[in-house]
Amino acid sequence: MAKERVGLVGAGRMGLAMVRHMIEAGYAVTVADIDPERVTLAEKEGAAAAATPAELARASDFVIIAVGYDDEAVAVTAGENGLLAGMASGGVIAVSSTCSPDTVQMLDEMAAARGIGLYDAPICRGRRAADDGTLLAVVGATDEVFARARPVYECFCSDISHIGPVGHGQIAKAVNNLLLWVNGIALIEAGRLCEAFDVDLPKLRDAMMMSSGKNGALEGWETMTFTWALKDMQVVSKMTDKANIGVPLIGAVRELVKEGRRIKATNPPDWTGTGTDLS
Repeated sequence: MAKERVGLVGAGRMGLAMVRHMIEAGYAVTVADIDPERVTLAEKEGAAAAATPAELARASDFVIIAVGYDDEAVAVTAGENGLLAGMASGGVIAVSSTCSPDTVQMLDEMAAARGIGLYDAPICRGRRAADDGTLLAVVGATDEVFARARPVYECFCSDISHIGPVGHGQIAKAVNNLLLWVNGIALIEAGRLCEAFDVDLPKLRDAMMMSSGKNGALEGWETMTFTWALKDMQVVSKMTDKANIGVPLIGAVRELVKEGRRIKATNPPDWTGTGTDLS
C-alpha cells in the first residue's frame, strides 16, 4: 500500500524533529512555515516546501498542524489560503498543537463539511522525546481516522492512546499538563523548604524517584521549563468555566505558574545537581 503524502504546518523545534522521523521512514513530506529559515531547515532534511497551507494541502493526503496557539491552528486550517482551501475530499488533518477542545471540535465540523477527517492528536513528553521518536500522542478521533493515522504517527511516537472522539485528545493533554504544572509548582516550594534545612536535593530526588513522590516534573526537572504553562492553564480554566465547576486548586496553580516560569529560568531549586538547564 502506498504511503500517504504528508504535509506539516509549523516546522518548529518539535515539528522539525517529526519531519526528520517521517522522512527516515520513507514518507514524502511537504512543509510550510511563516519563518523561511524553518522551511530551509526542513528542506535540508529532505522535505519539499510549500508557500501556503493551501498549496501544501494540494500536495498532501494527510496534514499535521504543529503550530503554537489556537488562533494559529484556526488560521492555517480555515483562513485565507488555509488547508481547507486546498485539501481534497478524503484527506485527513491532524491537530498536534495543544488547543482547547472547542477549537478542534469546531475545526472537525468545518473539515467534515468538506469530506475531510480530523485527528485530534496533541503530543506529550517534550523535545528530547521528539528527537528520539518516543513521543506520546493522546488522540480523539473516529476509529477509521485513528487507524489511518497510526502508521504516520508511529514514525515519531512510541505510544499512541485513543482516548475517545474529537476533543478528547485535547482534554487528555490539558489534564496531563495540569498535573505537570501542579507538580512543578510543588517542586519549587518543596525544594525551597529542603534548602532551608540544608537537605541534599539530588539525593532526596533519587529517593523520591523510588517512592510515592515520583512524578514527571521531578524526573524531567533538568530541562523542564514553564514556557507553555500559562497557556495550558488558560485552556483548563476555560474547560472549568464551561463545566461550571469549582476548582480552587486549579485557580491557584494558574496564578502560580506565572512566577514559576521566572523562578525556573533564574534560580530554581537544584534537584538534579546540575544547575539551571534550559536546553
